[in-house]
Amino acid sequence: MITALLLFWPALAALLVLLIKGQGAKKVAFIATLVEFAIALFATVNFIPDATTQFALDIPWVERAGIGFTIGMDGISLLMVLLTTFLIPLIVLSSFKHDYKDPHVFYALVLFMQTGLIGVFVAMDAFVFYFFWEVALIPIYFIAAIWGGARRIPVTFKFFVYTIFGSLFMLAAFVYLYFQTAGTGIAAHSSNVNAFYQLTLDSATQSWIFWFLFLAFAIKMPVFPFHTWQPDTYTESPTQATMLLAGIMLKMGIYGVLRWLLPVVPMGVSQWADLVLVLSIIGIVYASVIAIRQRDMKRLIAYSSIAHVGLIAAGIFTLNEQGLQGGVIQMLSHGINVVGLFFIIDIIFRRTNTREIASLGGITQTTPALSIIFLILLMGSVALPLTNGFIGEFLLLSGVFQYNHYFGAVAGLTIILGAVYMLRMFQGVMFGTKSEATEGFADLTFQEKAVLIPLVVMVFWIGLFPNTFLSISEPAVGQLLSIINR
Repeated sequence: MITALLLFWPALAALLVLLIKGQGAKKVAFIATLVEFAIALFATVNFIPDATTQFALDIPWVERAGIGFTIGMDGISLLMVLLTTFLIPLIVLSSFKHDYKDPHVFYALVLFMQTGLIGVFVAMDAFVFYFFWEVALIPIYFIAAIWGGARRIPVTFKFFVYTIFGSLFMLAAFVYLYFQTAGTGIAAHSSNVNAFYQLTLDSATQSWIFWFLFLAFAIKMPVFPFHTWQPDTYTESPTQATMLLAGIMLKMGIYGVLRWLLPVVPMGVSQWADLVLVLSIIGIVYASVIAIRQRDMKRLIAYSSIAHVGLIAAGIFTLNEQGLQGGVIQMLSHGINVVGLFFIIDIIFRRTNTREIASLGGITQTTPALSIIFLILLMGSVALPLTNGFIGEFLLLSGVFQYNHYFGAVAGLTIILGAVYMLRMFQGVMFGTKSEATEGFADLTFQEKAVLIPLVVMVFWIGLFPNTFLSISEPAVGQLLSIINR
């Protein structure tokens, strides 16, 4: 019941928000997202940290076909639900200074997207997963296309085409896998996740199924060379859409790998893991080097996101506990850090009307609160010890080193290169002499602090007490490894 409430409450709230004209829509949307977060916290408190799927709901959907509306949460799902429900209230609150046209439509789309995101993370049936995968795409497409920048239409269309292209391959793989399963009762087949896990496909079949699924997930993350839609989409989208894309939506791809790729086609994974690690590590170095050259802050963070996701992908394809646990905790850390950084860039842009690093400078002279919070989030992003980023990157690099020392050495460049482009941005924007754009730059308002302080708390909470979260996912990760290695 609680999983169903988590899933459908945002959709019901979205319908209510659509009826509210004017700026009242944002307040109702914010309250609705806080209620959703409270439900997620209630689920967390009542969650027993073991490998079972909890709060499950299994309703026959197409009973004769063996397709059920099956939802539930294990430790990995729960952490993704927590991330989603924690970030979306902050994303909604961060938009309060923006006067979007038709705000009731904007906030209703955000809430509909939350339903899609939650659906992806709790689905335990392949076709339910696919349904919510597409549901999450539609609202973000309209948000970016309607409220984005000058180049929003071609950029958003490219994003949409890329994602739909990958989704069709995933659907084809799911249909094939479905027909290989044995059903129960009146159904000849089953699309339940456990039925997929029990399949024993030959190596050649697993190989092509691997690529059909990996293509869909790699585009969404994105992994090099499937990343070309991402920098433009992040740059042209309104800030709140960029936060949704980078903070939560890309986690759908990583989660899909963990739930539907690694345990379903383990022989296919072992065949192609080296290539995936090579692509991921190329992406780390490639995106980091390009980030160093960026002049636009938003575009710099977009490329940094590709580098971070490259390390997560490399870690989880090592198929060891350190890599998988590192990937899960780094999904949380990256979502927290990147949402905070994009919001700070939005604050600077609203005060100066520019994101160009060369046009800024001297901001720290009059903004102690902004300077401290910006630095904390930046240090979390570059994996300073005692911050959230350190825990994930340490586990991920440990996993990659355990898999292959040479891969680990090259992947470790992410720490050095990340420090270069992040500190270069911070120095150019915050230090030096004031420019014409930064004269009279005001410090954070109460509303801006209300968004950023919870993120800072999480930077240190994960960094200082990582077992709070690792203990939730550990049994599920252990079970995942046992299925892969069976």
